Amino acid sequence: MRFTFDRDVMLKEIAIAQEIITKKDVGTIISNIYISASENTLFIKATDLKVNFSTQIPVQVLEEGATTVYCDKFMGILNNLPSGEIEFNQDSKSDDEQTSVTVIIRPVGKKIKFQMRSMSQDKFPEFDADDSASYFEIPSKDLKDMIAQTIFSVSTDEQRFFMTGVFFEKSEDNLNLVSTDGRRLAFVSKKLLAGISDFNSAIVHPKILSIVLKHAPEEGNIAMAFVDKMVFFKFGNYRFGSVLLEGQFPKYERVIPQNQSYSFQVGKEDLVSALKRVALMVDKKAGRIYFNISDGVLQITSQQSDMGSADEEIPCQYAGDNFVIAFNYHYIEEPLRYIQAERITFEFTSEMKAVTMHPEPAEDYFHIVMPMQRE
Repeated sequence: MRFTFDRDVMLKEIAIAQEIITKKDVGTIISNIYISASENTLFIKATDLKVNFSTQIPVQVLEEGATTVYCDKFMGILNNLPSGEIEFNQDSKSDDEQTSVTVIIRPVGKKIKFQMRSMSQDKFPEFDADDSASYFEIPSKDLKDMIAQTIFSVSTDEQRFFMTGVFFEKSEDNLNLVSTDGRRLAFVSKKLLAGISDFNSAIVHPKILSIVLKHAPEEGNIAMAFVDKMVFFKFGNYRFGSVLLEGQFPKYERVIPQNQSYSFQVGKEDLVSALKRVALMVDKKAGRIYFNISDGVLQITSQQSDMGSADEEIPCQYAGDNFVIAFNYHYIEEPLRYIQAERITFEFTSEMKAVTMHPEPAEDYFHIVMPMQRE
């Protein structure tokens, strides 16, 4: 196999492949990428057995063929080569070495040469095909916004594997995304599925969602499909597939408060700035902060510790009884990164019941946070 390619074009694709490939199985076939050259096109595949990636780029094929190369090493070589045309040459005379073949990589017209070992493509895992998938398209920006609103709230507890992904469901013409770790919940719903056939609700792994969030364009559509135990995404030249998480997602509707007696509003910038300063004295392990709510004032205080404490007051639109609610600092700070509004509303019933955060005026998403015990 022999072909030439543009270094910068290849680098972009291999960088995505590197995100897919597992770091735990160095030296195995899935630490390699699959490449196949034919008809002036290079086909690239990568997998960690749970998430699959494939794409194609234009190249000049001088001799067709296929092989696999160690992704991290190939990426390192590309990073250190100058921009321009690069030659990839696998000597076909070495094919008798079924498991280890030498390839040569060098910039055209320069005295630089790398030699690296490759492994036979025969051992590379087969991808689950999406040929029978019934794709539907939704605006890329909308899906990315929905992922951003939910992905950070998934559980990291592998014992509760059914909560370690984002729940996708079709509700009439709406696409709902929900995530929870048992102490907080993120919910977003957009009317994106008018005329789309029903599909089974599914729990999608955050790894594939992070990749879509990072690499999908802001403009245009993303094609999605759910088939059996797989989810597929397509945009541009990219195709991604991921195994769905098994298990029963919690009945999240039961967690969503229907009527909350109290509410207060604060400016988002005031709240973000105050949290940033108070967080300097927050115990990193406990992460506990206090919201002291009174007429016209929200006082944010860190938990007293051997290192000291911090507190700050910001204006608050509220009139009523005084309340002190303890929160995990991260459960307030993380949603604020993605709430696009000048003012934030907090709704609550008591100091120990679920608190709802949402933009003011309310939009198509909200975040629910369970208070911590006061100490």
